[in-house]
Amino acid sequence: MTILKNGYILDGMNAFERETKRLIDLFVALVCIVIFSPLFLFCYVAIKWEDGGPAIFKQERIGRFGRPFTIYKFRSMTVNAEHNGPALFNHSHDKRLTKIGKFLRQRHLDELPQLWNVVKGDMAFVGPRPERQFYIDKIMKEDPRYRCLYQIRPGVTSYATLYNGYTDTMEKMLMRLQMDLYYLEHRSWWLDLRILSLTFLRISFGKKF
Repeated sequence: MTILKNGYILDGMNAFERETKRLIDLFVALVCIVIFSPLFLFCYVAIKWEDGGPAIFKQERIGRFGRPFTIYKFRSMTVNAEHNGPALFNHSHDKRLTKIGKFLRQRHLDELPQLWNVVKGDMAFVGPRPERQFYIDKIMKEDPRYRCLYQIRPGVTSYATLYNGYTDTMEKMLMRLQMDLYYLEHRSWWLDLRILSLTFLRISFGKKF
């Protein structure tokens, strides 16, 4: 791993590749929003029909340069599910999930609104998954290299998500960090394409992350 004098890791992409990646992400996200608009409507109506609560879930995450941004998802949990504060749960056995929410999560449809995050420039299609400050503080106590991830935009999917799955323990979070750092140093258009292709195949065949 190449550590620079400022403590950061050498990015696997050069400036031209990064800018091209951003333009491609923007174009593809806009096209996907148009194509999947009927699916957006279906998810929105289904969530509202189930309990009458808000269909869109908003939460602050930490992104590029360590700046906070609002991430968007279709709500999959009961309203005020975190009134007792953040907690780690097994992704598939979380009792806070609604029936519609469980259906959406199993098919990763709850992530669709993040296309808007990609359009806004908060996120990329591929990059380290964005985390909350609450968990970042805990990770940083174990491994301060997490700050290296601030070099790039967080992603809708990631190398770590494919091979490490949902992180419901600190051990998994630290393993995910190792994979995210590997991605940062080795990322390329071809690696992004591979990650996107594998993500699409897993979702298509109903495989869990």
